[in-house]
Amino acid sequence: MSTQKTGTIAVFGATGQQGGAVVDALLDHKARVRALVRDPQSDRARTLAARGVELATVRADDPASLATALAAVEGFYFMTPEANSLEEVEAEIRIGTALVDAAAEAGVPHVVFNSVFGADRESGVPHHDSKHAIEQHLRKSGLRASMVRATAFMENFTNVMAPSLEQGEIVLRLPLPNDVPLKMISVRDIGRVAAALLLDTAQAPGGAVELVGDELTGPQIAAAFGAHAGLPARYEVLPLSVLPTDLDRVMFREFAKAAEYPTDSAVVCSIEPATLDLAEWIRASGWTAPTNVAGS
Repeated sequence: MSTQKTGTIAVFGATGQQGGAVVDALLDHKARVRALVRDPQSDRARTLAARGVELATVRADDPASLATALAAVEGFYFMTPEANSLEEVEAEIRIGTALVDAAAEAGVPHVVFNSVFGADRESGVPHHDSKHAIEQHLRKSGLRASMVRATAFMENFTNVMAPSLEQGEIVLRLPLPNDVPLKMISVRDIGRVAAALLLDTAQAPGGAVELVGDELTGPQIAAAFGAHAGLPARYEVLPLSVLPTDLDRVMFREFAKAAEYPTDSAVVCSIEPATLDLAEWIRASGWTAPTNVAGS
């Protein structure tokens, strides 16, 4: 049986959504957390400090600051900034490589990288292949490493993929074919799985965990929201051309391709037994049908 670590766990990206979920889960386990931040005076950093999180000021282009911040930690979680252009993809690889090199220099016992589903192979999606490159660099580093490969966030249904209410009906529109299931995970569960790996209360089979909490087609997703709201629901397929950037279009093509690859949800549930499926996330998130009725 694994024994939970009692030393400090370093987190890069702690002021963001996924890194913040990792911090939440670690603090739930009474772990000591050191957040690697660029600006310790930012509102988000100060909020972390108020919760008992140690702050270490770093710059991604300053290897010495990274290595110093990682000194004497028992585990290190990091994620890289989401890229929205080819230039940002190159920057993401530079940052990820620098973090891996700093962890190697500091001799960190265990590194957990927040990657993306399918990053074990080259996909042709630039901001997914960047994570493939970072994974490869991490594996070559000689460090003990675990990858948590996230799928689409359920939280996207509160913003960019939010269903609408139209003439008393819940309507969900996505650029995804009717019969293609979307793999999904809640951000909360990304944090909980990563924390379990960092604390050594769980292991990643083969060094990676594909994070899937649910897998539903567009009509099934719409039906889940409709059932929660007590309203009829329908799904409409959008053309990829509605997406604002080439990277977004390539990413949704990859979402469709990802359905071809089997996933074992039992692995995620063995690490986090309370992993949320979509219906549970809808309830837990407090989602309610929008009040602005389109077309009326």
